[in-house]
Amino acid sequence: MEYTQLGRTGLKVSRLVLGTMNFGPQTDEADSHAIMDAALAAGVNFFDTANAYGWDRNKGRTEEIIGSWFAKGEGRRDKTVLATKVYADMSPDGETPWPNHDKLSALNIRRSVEASLRRLGTDRIDLYQFHHIDRATPWDEIWQAMDVLVQQGKVLYVGSSNHAGWHIAQANETAARRGSLGLVSEQCLYNLAERRAEMEVIPASESYGLGIIPWSPLHGGLLGGALRKAREGGSSRTASGRAATALEDPAVRAQVEAYENLVAEHGLEPGEVALAWLLSRPGVTGPIVGPRTAGQLDSALRAVELKLGDELLASLDKIFPGPGPSPEAFAW
Repeated sequence: MEYTQLGRTGLKVSRLVLGTMNFGPQTDEADSHAIMDAALAAGVNFFDTANAYGWDRNKGRTEEIIGSWFAKGEGRRDKTVLATKVYADMSPDGETPWPNHDKLSALNIRRSVEASLRRLGTDRIDLYQFHHIDRATPWDEIWQAMDVLVQQGKVLYVGSSNHAGWHIAQANETAARRGSLGLVSEQCLYNLAERRAEMEVIPASESYGLGIIPWSPLHGGLLGGALRKAREGGSSRTASGRAATALEDPAVRAQVEAYENLVAEHGLEPGEVALAWLLSRPGVTGPIVGPRTAGQLDSALRAVELKLGDELLASLDKIFPGPGPSPEAFAW
């Protein structure tokens, strides 16, 4: 396993991030524990979760599964850089949230961190991430709440997720005025098929020293060989969710077909190439992989060893061209 520092911090993290969103809804506790054991044995020390994972009436279940894994001991907690998130309404899906039980008020941050610590069975969260921007709460209030948690030792570093470039700038300028460290990472949607983060989110993150943690690196399976799997399985259903929606566009379908053909010509696996491409991008700490099985974890681990040549990288850019820098992408 390769390691890098998280943004401008001294914190060393693996270049793959173990995403745990499937733990509970799709992967039972025993198999989830086995995947975490395998990841740790392979040198993956960076685990990502969120208070809402488990979904619907089981929100928080994923954190509980991680907590029961930590409880097995043998250094599991101390070897793991643990990241979780705050923002979500934790009431069952469909119910109207009670006032102050979601988003980023100081009150909800305080309530949410204590609940996550209980579920995780730990005394600290290594990276506490804002799952979304809260347009109603001023950054001074947010940082006041986080500063208290840092002083108490309950949170060590703070990151963002799904923030625009100007949100990152606003957050860190406010933190700097307060003498706080500010955001050290941004978790954003970024992959070969979705490169709009290159316009402003990634440049802002690089400028302020944030590590980029891409989520959905295979774009919901679109970049994992969706068309090939459909052919091999003899099914007319090529994908689901984000990938299925994207494939309804003939232009996207043509891109994916060209991508799979290119990868096949080089004797490589589509999903591993998509991960290796992200690992080659400036500012990227490591993509989040969310395996449902041990086999999927093995494939992700191989991607760390895969180095893409200049010719292949240029060919990938032709199939999936980036948006270009801002403002040149939309102005002269």
